Amino acid sequence: MTKKEIVRQIADKLGLTQLKTKEIVQQTFDAIVDTLLEERRIELRNFGVFEVRERRARKARNPRTGEKVQVPGRMVVSFKPGKVMESRVAKLSS
Repeated sequence: MTKKEIVRQIADKLGLTQLKTKEIVQQTFDAIVDTLLEERRIELRNFGVFEVRERRARKARNPRTGEKVQVPGRMVVSFKPGKVMESRVAKLSS
């Protein structure tokens, strides 16, 4: 699903214009990113937790040449789903 499809789905459910809904969805995404940059963590109840973590430096191997290379550490965003999301997704396999 794309952002455009999300906007269309929300606009249809709420009776809003797609233009206004797109603005709201984008502002929501921007707020999540801004919070991650400032606080490194955002918890959305019944959805999950986004958290900025540091991935440590590591040794790797170039698959083409076999040469060993050092991969520097970097910051990454991790996501841990909430209980409600996990239980709903678990029902897919049933």
